[in-house]
Amino acid sequence: MNKTLIASVIATLLTSNAAIASDETTELRKVITQQQEVLKSLEQRLNETEKKLEATADQVEVVAESEGGMFANTTIGGYGELHYNNYEDQDAKIDFHRFVLFFGHEFSDSIRFFSEFELEHSLSGDGKPGEVELEQAYVEVDINETISSKVGLFLIPVGLINETHEPPTFYGVERNGVEKNIIPATWWEAGLSFNYKPVGGVSIDGAVTSGLEVGDDFKIRNGRQKVAKATAENLAYTGRVKYTAITGLELAATVQYQTDITQGGNNFDAPIDKADATLLEAHAVYQVNDFSVRALYARWDINGDEAKALGRDEQTGWYLEPSYKISEKVGVFARYAEYDNNAGNSDSTAVESTSVGVSYFLHEDVVLKADYEDLGGSKDSKGFNLGFGYQF
Repeated sequence: MNKTLIASVIATLLTSNAAIASDETTELRKVITQQQEVLKSLEQRLNETEKKLEATADQVEVVAESEGGMFANTTIGGYGELHYNNYEDQDAKIDFHRFVLFFGHEFSDSIRFFSEFELEHSLSGDGKPGEVELEQAYVEVDINETISSKVGLFLIPVGLINETHEPPTFYGVERNGVEKNIIPATWWEAGLSFNYKPVGGVSIDGAVTSGLEVGDDFKIRNGRQKVAKATAENLAYTGRVKYTAITGLELAATVQYQTDITQGGNNFDAPIDKADATLLEAHAVYQVNDFSVRALYARWDINGDEAKALGRDEQTGWYLEPSYKISEKVGVFARYAEYDNNAGNSDSTAVESTSVGVSYFLHEDVVLKADYEDLGGSKDSKGFNLGFGYQF
């Protein structure tokens, strides 16, 4: 009896445990199944995230390629100036004198391109007052650490204004008469040039280029051909030495020689002899704190009976310009200048100019200008100029 009872109890317990184990196994399988579904969901989400990351990476690569591609080393700049001129015995004029764009590109660390494209007087074309001009378009190559070369269309290395003439870089609304009528800025030619820096603060330039072609009036400014199907029978040879080793000081001298400034007399009614011409220019700039002074002298000597008969075998000019920066935004200047395109004769034909003015800098690259000019000598007039200019 007792054995039978014990056996029954044991059997019951075994049966209960088996049932419990079976229930636990079923529950465990459900949990595993649920976890497997969660893992599948997570795996799906992970795949979607990876796809999104790949798409984002592709887009970033496209942007990077765009920013680091063919335009990565391309630069754009420019300048412009608006002038208002009011002189006695003349109608007052307002003129957007220059709108200029620069385009440059670095092909490598040693080869670069630069260009300057200009619209003068707002409108160009037949019967319009302005011109569209390509003033610079050259490739510069660094041959080594001290020698570089330019080939193409570039500014002649002479004077103060010719190579650096953005409005915020000089005083006065208009460019001074000496560098306009004697040098004559802005003056560009086509050819080949070299720059050599033997030591720090010393720079030597040499250039072989197209030259001027004056007419029968022998006016230098009118002789600029601007490399527009320019006559190139007689080339020009230019050399300059510049010294800047002392802080605040610049000394420079330029000489140019042209074998025939008339290019064979194409603009003359009758045959003429060759008129070789030599330009000499020297200038100095000295700045101490907020005070600076500029001085420049330029002279043409032209051989030939035709130039001598007009008194234009010698053409000279000079000016002296002190200035003072009152504050970061305000600068004042005074200038006395003389130039004479008929210096070879005995008459008093020099133009004398006395100017005073102020520049107000809204920004270091944006300036408002005003000046008063008193003209004497062969010109007798006075008036004032207002201007606005920028560079970027």
